[in-house]
Amino acid sequence: MTTRKKAVRKADDSKSLVAGVYRAGRSSYGFVIPDEEQPYGDLYIGARYTAGALDGDRVRCRVMRRGKRGGEMRMGGRIESILERAHSQFVGELQKRGKSWYVQAVGTFLREPIEIGDAGAKGAKAGDRVVVELTQFPGPEQAPRGVIVERLGEAGEPGIDILTVLRQFNIPDVFPSSVLDACRSLAREIDIQTFGGEREDLTELVTITIDPENARDFDDAISLTALSKRTTSPPDPKKAFWELGVHIADVSAFVQSGSPIDEEARERGTSVYLPGHVVPMIPEILSNGLCSLQEGEIRLTKSVFIRYDDGGKVLDARFANTRIRSAKRLTYQEATSVLEGEDSHLPVRIRELLRGMESLARHIRKRRLAEGMLVLSLPDVELNLDDTGRVIGATPEDTSFSHTLIEMFMVEANEAVARLFHARRIQTLRRIHPPPDEEAMENLSRFLRLAGVPMAKTVSVSSLQKLINRLQGQPMAYSVNLAILKALTMAEYSPDLVGHFALASDHYLHFTSPIRRYPDLMVHRLLQEFLDGGGSAGKKGKARCTQSPKINLKEMGNRASHLSRRAERAERELRLVKVLACLSDQVGDVFVGIVTGVAPFGIFVQHPDYLVEGLIRIEDLGDDTWEVDTGSSRVVGVRTRKIFRLGTEVEVRISAVNIPTRKLDVVPVETEGDGLGRRRKVTGNSNRRRDEKKREFPRGNRRPTRKKRGEKRRQKR
Repeated sequence: MTTRKKAVRKADDSKSLVAGVYRAGRSSYGFVIPDEEQPYGDLYIGARYTAGALDGDRVRCRVMRRGKRGGEMRMGGRIESILERAHSQFVGELQKRGKSWYVQAVGTFLREPIEIGDAGAKGAKAGDRVVVELTQFPGPEQAPRGVIVERLGEAGEPGIDILTVLRQFNIPDVFPSSVLDACRSLAREIDIQTFGGEREDLTELVTITIDPENARDFDDAISLTALSKRTTSPPDPKKAFWELGVHIADVSAFVQSGSPIDEEARERGTSVYLPGHVVPMIPEILSNGLCSLQEGEIRLTKSVFIRYDDGGKVLDARFANTRIRSAKRLTYQEATSVLEGEDSHLPVRIRELLRGMESLARHIRKRRLAEGMLVLSLPDVELNLDDTGRVIGATPEDTSFSHTLIEMFMVEANEAVARLFHARRIQTLRRIHPPPDEEAMENLSRFLRLAGVPMAKTVSVSSLQKLINRLQGQPMAYSVNLAILKALTMAEYSPDLVGHFALASDHYLHFTSPIRRYPDLMVHRLLQEFLDGGGSAGKKGKARCTQSPKINLKEMGNRASHLSRRAERAERELRLVKVLACLSDQVGDVFVGIVTGVAPFGIFVQHPDYLVEGLIRIEDLGDDTWEVDTGSSRVVGVRTRKIFRLGTEVEVRISAVNIPTRKLDVVPVETEGDGLGRRRKVTGNSNRRRDEKKREFPRGNRRPTRKKRGEKRRQKR
């Protein structure tokens, strides 16, 4: 679990009350993330002090001292009251136990079974997947109770897993009739030839789209014009060589602020892309129709024209409302075949355009890497589904340069608009990525040294990228990339003047996907205000466009970040559900996985084909006393000196699959059948977090004292 503040410092007042959001851990403990940053960071909440709080609830918490370690006071908390519930509805399976009925919720939001008074409501029967509204929340001395408000269907039916995840994360999947009616009216009444005001006509300019094969909404198109030929070496830094055109679907022309379509899009915040299913932010009538940059169709766009010298350095940029006609809709595979020199049926002008785009993109990438852009190399897979939605395999992610090409151009366009807004002092939602905090980088440096990778105590971005490049193709590469990823903070939406760490960008925002992201739509409206004022990037003085005083950008950023993370969590959840359903037929099978995480209670091992994590519990590691150090992501056997750390390969057997609780249990093949599982010991604080100072574990069989063993037994009870 990622938390916002990792450094632990001395608290000013250990008895103070703070408000914050409770985040449940993988076990029965959790953490409170204070609303306002505190000197002691996030607060550990033991199982006895959660007061029935559920993941995501806003709570009031009393700060308590947990004792000293390493000379520093560790702080924890006790939840005093629950201010606001994050969830009142839960999805689960209806079960009968004796004469009583219960719903066992799926996922990790609520672990206790929910008592049901009227099980016959909505025609539900045992084994059905249902939605329950809680009438009584769980507490120290009370079980949760609820009523069935929706029957989804029998567990295991095609599509039920999708409905389950949508209800689990409260993602709306049906548009109100008023929104659909408004979209139909637009589709019937708009003449694209005359609608949208005065615009530059680019319909004769060669533009193309490059998207995944199964894409339906095309929101970005590319053009490239060679302005001159190379005449000097090195190139003249003042001479424009390329003009890149990034043309983005002008959704703001169709979706007016405050309209029913806009209100629904704002509520959804983002499209949700699930395996085999898409929940769009804007109805398909627009997102797959009028707004989509379909091949051969005239479409309205907002265009960014960026001029580069021969080395890929930005010279200037301009912005305009335009009309384009995409000459060709390409898939990534088709673009790759051209770039790799294979025979292609594509017209010569398209092939030449692609080769020019490749040349510019490589120059841009080289420049950005020199500026400090961080590029991690971590595997990903695309799930292969049959007609019923079941996983039948997985295909490694396509990493060909055609993907990088589009990524570089989108980043350049986003950055160009951000620079314009900054120069004109236009407040908007930025996409910020703060640098890692000091302790996270210290832990990373320590991990690298323990893994045998020499690194300075202070780790810089350039040194990290050099390390990634140096280790490419070596066994250590995966673990190092993973450790770097875990050290990074999460990107978010905010009006704060914070750059984007991973992109090495001082000013960055999201502009290129208004069909599927609401912050992009907000940026388009601001750009329109700028264009209406007759401004251009080259003129001095302020633009007249200002954000509406009714919009609180900070709140909008928090909400947009939340909705974006919710969509990502829903996607991960459904991927996990589908993969677990596949692996449930493979219990007993053996695979060689890679350690991807270390927790006080066990080690997470990633399946090589599906990239889901299975848990090896500490007691299943072997006959030893195990020291757990989550800061450096390793577990050490005191007697055997065996070490498990990020990137360690482990041969494991699938021992259990539990789809409702989203758990995959695995055991090491080499320790199976030794009969010693119950006698294995774990030392160290079972709830150690990265916000505590870590120490090296000395050699020798350090056993817990009798007093500490007694405390552990009491905690277990």
